[in-house]
Amino acid sequence: MKMGMRGAAASVLILAMGATGTVMSQQPAAAPAAAKETSNLNPKQKLGHAIGADVARSLEAIKTHIDLAAMREAVQATFDGKQPLITQKDAQDTDAALRQAMMIANGQQVPGMAPGSAAPKVDNRKVGLMLGSYMVGPSLAELKGDIDVDALFDSVKTAFEGGQPKISQEEGAATLQAYMAGKQAEMQAKAAQLGQANRQEGNAFLAKNKTVPGVVTTASGLQYQIIRPGSGERPMPTSKVKVNYEGKLLDGTVFDSSYQRGEPVEFGLDQVIKGWTEGVALMPVGSKYRFWIPGELAYGENGTQGGPIGPNATLTFDVELLGVQP
Repeated sequence: MKMGMRGAAASVLILAMGATGTVMSQQPAAAPAAAKETSNLNPKQKLGHAIGADVARSLEAIKTHIDLAAMREAVQATFDGKQPLITQKDAQDTDAALRQAMMIANGQQVPGMAPGSAAPKVDNRKVGLMLGSYMVGPSLAELKGDIDVDALFDSVKTAFEGGQPKISQEEGAATLQAYMAGKQAEMQAKAAQLGQANRQEGNAFLAKNKTVPGVVTTASGLQYQIIRPGSGERPMPTSKVKVNYEGKLLDGTVFDSSYQRGEPVEFGLDQVIKGWTEGVALMPVGSKYRFWIPGELAYGENGTQGGPIGPNATLTFDVELLGVQP
């Protein structure tokens, strides 16, 4: 799972809705009734009810326009890896109609519509499909294995109808907090394990690679090989350089390439990873070097968030130095 626990709390859903323009009233949600006994709920059901209550609070203002069966259908399709059950065009049109209807209901003037115009017809099923396909479903997809979908939608339905929730708001908050803490610990443990494996793989590779003819190892552990010599000036560690480059993981996966983008890049050597700052400063203009950069001189224990560079990963770069500016 990616960092940030996307979709585990209502704030994420609200941000997703704001980004797509779905209307949200400033009206507060109705106070829920007292919670039922929860001792018979398993962890997935508790999490489903906790998240469902958050989803319901986020959608309170538009609940009369939501076909919950359609929303559930679309969420399940997302969880199953299927295509959205409504096209983006239909979703955009539905969103526009919903916003206009809500503005008129709240006594607001809709731009481009004459005063007193009737509210546009809102297709509740399409609203449900839109929410499930592009907001709720994607926001919760990474948690799908930990959520009881029946409990999730039972919680939403109960809240919309003003019924008695199966868990209290306090227990729901505690359930979410415990779940997120557990997932955070799990991610940290996995990252530590992966980081150790990457470090061992990188050390073994570099130990063997240093014996290859033409490979030079610097005091920092950086390794390089001259593919094509050059005769121009060498940059200072603070210089701005113009380069073409390609970066690979040890398994050969290309994760970044100016060649693929079709144009070189310019940047300051004091604005990049340590291996680049040290290595490119060794190059004369016109040359092409291959660098092997150990994890501590690359992206360290964090790697790049969400990939593709893992913690402590050793990287390979082919770099052409095209120009230098002071």
